[in-house]
Amino acid sequence: MNDAPINVLFLCTHNSARSILAEATLNHIGRGRFKAYSAGSSPRENQQPNPMALQVLAHAGIATTGLSSKNWDVFAAPDAPPMHLVITVCDNAAGEACPYWPGQPATAHWGYPDPSEAPGTDAQRLEAFRQTLHAVRRRLELLVNLPLASVDKLMLQKQARDLAQS
Repeated sequence: MNDAPINVLFLCTHNSARSILAEATLNHIGRGRFKAYSAGSSPRENQQPNPMALQVLAHAGIATTGLSSKNWDVFAAPDAPPMHLVITVCDNAAGEACPYWPGQPATAHWGYPDPSEAPGTDAQRLEAFRQTLHAVRRRLELLVNLPLASVDKLMLQKQARDLAQS
């Protein structure tokens, strides 16, 4: 790969929590080497990012401006930015038939429990979002710190899949 940023697309079902957390975090820590996007396989009509996801991001000092829920078909369109890596962050999206991604990007699955389905009080649910953000960030820190030699298509796929184990 060249000096252009590595485009990473995070996929989930509704694109309201886990994929939003991953997109914002990678854009925050990616040091210009990465440009993150997110989408969902079936966001609900008028879907918006989960307010608790936005709250934990803001509390962590991560910008939330411009985050929105969108269907993954946006990134299969001819004018979409080319993706180098597509990561599913929920088990439902991982099991669905994805659209054809132009350029055949590397793929990986990093499953996380859905914090928006956590039971309990608002404080307990907010803690579930914090824990998910922490888990997402831990893997993303490893990804952004890969040596440049590891960031060709095949190595990127192998490294991203290996990170699913961490």
